[in-house]
Amino acid sequence: MNLLSRSASYSDGDRLDVAGASVRLKVNRRARRVSLRLDRTRREIVATAPSLRRLPEAAAFARSRAAWIAERLAELPRAEALRPGMLIEVFGRPVRLEAGAGRARWIEPADGSTPRIAAMGEGEGFTRAVILVIRKKAAEVLGARTAHYAAALGAPTPKVTVADARSRWGSCRPGPRGTPGAVRYSWRLALAPFEVADYVAAHECAHLLELNHGPRFWAHVRNLVGDERPHRAWLRAEGARLHAFGR
Repeated sequence: MNLLSRSASYSDGDRLDVAGASVRLKVNRRARRVSLRLDRTRREIVATAPSLRRLPEAAAFARSRAAWIAERLAELPRAEALRPGMLIEVFGRPVRLEAGAGRARWIEPADGSTPRIAAMGEGEGFTRAVILVIRKKAAEVLGARTAHYAAALGAPTPKVTVADARSRWGSCRPGPRGTPGAVRYSWRLALAPFEVADYVAAHECAHLLELNHGPRFWAHVRNLVGDERPHRAWLRAEGARLHAFGR
């Protein structure tokens, strides 16, 4: 998908440059009109049209709103480069980043003081090494919470993986009756408070029994973690910040 000129024909998913910002064109046949919105998770502007035929109208509308686009993108949390000495939070715990030799690793002091992540490299190399450690911690913690909630629901423990998904915090694929399924999480949940990440684990495990968001599904979630609304609100408010981390 290349940046497009005004005379180009448009396809669903194409991108165009509006005053230095990348705008993604999207066809949504349920839409009633052309519109613009900020996707805070993907950190991009989406220009939506009800049909392929009206994508040029969506492109023209986006170009006419260059100032609005610049203002919305400026509101996004700024990505901050990771560096030794920085204090971050992992599952709600303060964690200190430090330069270290050898393989990047999580250090849990015996005296109970602040955990550390030691990693080699500078700039992007240091960032990649730190993120690798956080991903491993995410797999460890979310795997344990998934096993806990699957057992509480009487379901086989699913296979757990972590990835850098931008559209969902988690997804669940139940297995055939009585067999383990699979649950996938965004590793960036490790940057959220433990209670928020724990809610997502309960949410995905509830899908092992209910492949919907109906009353029985939410009853399972609330039996596991109580009122889910504060956790969902936190993710809506802070999700963009989590997705900016390390970028």
